[in-house]
Amino acid sequence: MNIRKIMEMKGKEPIVMITAYDYPSAKIAAGSEIDILLVGDSLGNVVLGYDSTVPVTMEDMLIHIKAVRRGAPEAFIVGDMPFLSYEIGPEKAIENAGLMLKAGANAVKLEGGEEFADTIRRITSSGIPVMGHLGFTPQSVNLLGGHRVQGKTPESRAKLLKDAKALENAGCFSIVLELVTEEVAKEITESVKIPTIGIGAGRYCDGQVLVFHDVVGLSQGEFKFVKRYADTYNIMLNAVTQYKEDVKRKIFPDEKNVF
Repeated sequence: MNIRKIMEMKGKEPIVMITAYDYPSAKIAAGSEIDILLVGDSLGNVVLGYDSTVPVTMEDMLIHIKAVRRGAPEAFIVGDMPFLSYEIGPEKAIENAGLMLKAGANAVKLEGGEEFADTIRRITSSGIPVMGHLGFTPQSVNLLGGHRVQGKTPESRAKLLKDAKALENAGCFSIVLELVTEEVAKEITESVKIPTIGIGAGRYCDGQVLVFHDVVGLSQGEFKFVKRYADTYNIMLNAVTQYKEDVKRKIFPDEKNVF
């Protein structure tokens, strides 16, 4: 997978993206031949136990990008630029984006619209591909007042459409649309020439992305836009519980487990 192929998939073949945060999840995703692996700053919630993505640092992201690259040597990997890694200015943004590529990412993703067009233009001019992110932007959760669906008002719709065009013109190769009404997501998808990848943005985006832990049933939260394909949490819980009981009952280790 590469940038050119991803862009050529628009309107022809749905793009599949999933998050990966470590060596095991990367190996599983790569084995499934997923189109794009996203090392999301959502690792703050699902791996590090924070209540938002805001505390995630560049050091956190670089460690996890390296682990994912080791687990998926041939995959197309996008690294999330964490809070305050690009907002300070274009120079700092270029520096941090470059660190992500050196760690193993093929591209970076950053949140925000027209206000970051110049920063995106500067990053892409440095040879670093950028994926945009509009709608609900988790790093701005404190401003947005929680997980709110975007595009419900004429003002919100107009801003999303304007921001999408600004990201396209700035050089983004794709845009994630998160928690956007299906109608507005469809309008955005039809108005830009680059692929849109939805998460809680309906059926008309050019692709979809979900969190690995949600797909395999490791997370415990409930979101309307999530579909769980397994109940891994309870499978693992039962396995660990059985191990504990075997040790307590002195039936592990047994004769076949000793030397």
